[in-house]
Amino acid sequence: MLTIKREDIELLAPAGDWDCMRAAVANGADAVFFGVEKFNARARANNFRTEELPEIMAFLHSYGVKGFLTFNILVFENELEDAKRLIESCIEAGVDAVIVQDLGLVKLIRELSPNFPIHGSTQMTITSPEAVEFTKPWDMERVVLGRENNLKQIKMIGDQAKLPMEVFVHGALCVSYSGQCLTSEMWGGRSANRGECAQACRLPYELMVDGEHKPMGDIAYLLSPKDLAAVELVPELIEAGVTSFKIEGRLKSPEYVANVVSKYRRAIDKYFDGDLSAPSKEELRELQQSFSRGFTHGFLKGTNNKQLVEGTFPKSRGVYLGRVERILRDAVVCRIDAPLKRGDGIVFDAGDPTKKEEGGRVYDLRRQGVKIEGEAQEGIVLEIVPGRNDIDLKKVHVGDRIWKTSDPALDKRLRQTFETDKPYRVFPLHVKVTGALGQPLRSWWTDVQKGTTVEIVSELELELAQKRPMDEELLREQLGRLGGTVYQLENLDVALNGDLIVPIRELNRMRREAVEKLAGERPKPPVYKRNPPEMHADVRVAGRMRTPAKEARLTVLCRTLEQVEAAVQTNVELIYADFEFIKQFPAAVEAARRAGKLIALATPRIHMPNENGYHRNILKLQPDAVLVRNTGALYFYLKSRNEWQAEGAQGRFPELIGDFSLNIANHKTADLFLEAGCSLVTPSYDLNVQQMVDMLGESDTSRLEVVLHQHLPMFHTEHCVYCTFMSEGTDYTNCGRPCEEQRASLQDRIGMSHPVRVDEGCRNTVYNAIEQSGAEYLSNFRELGVHSFRLEFLEESAEKVLEVISLYNDALLGRVSGTQVWRKLKATNQLGVTRGQLVK
Repeated sequence: MLTIKREDIELLAPAGDWDCMRAAVANGADAVFFGVEKFNARARANNFRTEELPEIMAFLHSYGVKGFLTFNILVFENELEDAKRLIESCIEAGVDAVIVQDLGLVKLIRELSPNFPIHGSTQMTITSPEAVEFTKPWDMERVVLGRENNLKQIKMIGDQAKLPMEVFVHGALCVSYSGQCLTSEMWGGRSANRGECAQACRLPYELMVDGEHKPMGDIAYLLSPKDLAAVELVPELIEAGVTSFKIEGRLKSPEYVANVVSKYRRAIDKYFDGDLSAPSKEELRELQQSFSRGFTHGFLKGTNNKQLVEGTFPKSRGVYLGRVERILRDAVVCRIDAPLKRGDGIVFDAGDPTKKEEGGRVYDLRRQGVKIEGEAQEGIVLEIVPGRNDIDLKKVHVGDRIWKTSDPALDKRLRQTFETDKPYRVFPLHVKVTGALGQPLRSWWTDVQKGTTVEIVSELELELAQKRPMDEELLREQLGRLGGTVYQLENLDVALNGDLIVPIRELNRMRREAVEKLAGERPKPPVYKRNPPEMHADVRVAGRMRTPAKEARLTVLCRTLEQVEAAVQTNVELIYADFEFIKQFPAAVEAARRAGKLIALATPRIHMPNENGYHRNILKLQPDAVLVRNTGALYFYLKSRNEWQAEGAQGRFPELIGDFSLNIANHKTADLFLEAGCSLVTPSYDLNVQQMVDMLGESDTSRLEVVLHQHLPMFHTEHCVYCTFMSEGTDYTNCGRPCEEQRASLQDRIGMSHPVRVDEGCRNTVYNAIEQSGAEYLSNFRELGVHSFRLEFLEESAEKVLEVISLYNDALLGRVSGTQVWRKLKATNQLGVTRGQLVK
């Protein structure tokens, strides 16, 4: 087994602005990730400007810290030129890597440079060794695994894929798989795949079971996870092969960055010093103080649905202090569970965060009426006196929880780490000095961390010393005067021939010159190879044929056997079966074969380690096609096809059709998947109509299938609503499978009930309550050469399936308009997640 050394581990910190970047560097980050004004998954952060890239990289490199630019969103067709320009700026400025979601952008980067480092974002939904293998043709430096992978899976992926792994260890958790959430844009026009997540998971929902409201007490935030805190698992993460520890938080304060980075720096260093002790209670409290919705290990220790979602509040609470025991005229009485002092912020939690909560500063602390000076320690009964105008004690109740929301003294201490004139770090210098009488003094100064050496020669010749000759002690004293610089003298090697001397002022000049030269080397950017211009002259495709589709076809995706049996009665040629349980697939294949129809079987959205048995079963059923929903499964099928061909097997291997969840938003991504081996691909649901038209204008439209009708799949999550709220269990092994007997949905604040469905891996998809139709744009797409259009069903009856297929057939034949289709079906007039404006 490969031994991981301290220098192999990277602590990766977020930076939303300059103060956060300074805080990260000052507190021990090895690398920082940040975004610029465009193309990053935190559009609401302050972000940096592209023209600041050289300054940012010079600052980071001067301290030996790497800088990664976040480019972790989908890139639309009309943005490819801007994307190319930004990548060129990154190459020029010496950015150490870009963190990328869009595989089309990966393709574009490789056209620009063969060795510019690329990191696969967690938005790529990489959760298996096969998904890592799929990325290897593009020489990506590392991948950021999905937050749903546990420690055993992380180790397995690392051992098999042999690529450095980056794992989130602290911060907010998305309830949905990253890159697979469409809710924010569907409901609020702000796409999570475009850095504008509106956090629909943090909203309250009512649980509906078989159409009936299920009372949940004070639990209303059914999709709002606690925050990830894996500082206690640092030894296990290192031993699982994690080499980059990533902290979430580009929207957080510099105090948060300073706090969290320093705690993980200490935990990592402790491990390599042989100290395996857990973080102290004080350290954990300080982490909670900066930001906490309650802490969880997420999925790192395995799935425990009961621990992931607390359900009673969606926002940061801080440190739990205790419950109100009595209410006095000017104070509340509480036995405190954590230290408290004057000036700290508190809030009273009555269990309903939708209502205004009473909160403010602590004005005084008393014990039995006697004022307490300084900090009161946990375990004592206190009278907490709030600021007179802060809190209305009439609105506080016995039993209310009290949270310490801020600690000004802690914030001040954290700010002092980066609000300082001193260098944030110092690096060791090795100096060698030689000389002989009548010769200049020669010195070699080596920056050990950077690996650069400069030679500095005295301007004066060495003379015979009349009094005190230069010895190691004198030279160490003079050459080691490095205060205020980023250096400290570590080794000094002196080889002087005789009792010699030069003036002290000359030693000082040599020292200053050495420091200036070495410090000037530190910020220099790495130099990357550039491909010749003809390899990337234009991001647009010249000469693609645009012939209108004469023969258009409908395909139909069914989620029940009843729907399949209805669909085979129509003129639809290809039927997709997308069932919750694989045991239902054989009946769908048989029904299609009986009717002479082509049948495609759909894979789950997610591919975890050791889940290839599912895909082997699909192949055994010999479908005509497989609807592939992730790169891990795609790699499995491509490898299986190669093996099948190598063996000279008889028959025909199923066609591979790439689904919307591959996040194809521009022609480069479409080309990548088609070149990889898909026969047909489905554009991302993130595209509005104009963006779709832009993409179709540059793509091989004969190999694209557009989904015209569906209930949009919004959240796709490892967190199981059925297990958490409808069983006593914690995961699939002990939940009793309520999903097989009952149907759950989530009712939002306006009374819409969104169905929750389970797949074979016990993952949940929350579907939009209302179906939507893009029928109005059918003629536009046909003019651009699209000939395959898909209709997707969810809970529709056989009669409804027949009605919908009939209507769309009429639309294809020009008997009814697209407007008539969606009005008759009472569907939303929408394509994908946003309607957009179609420019004629």
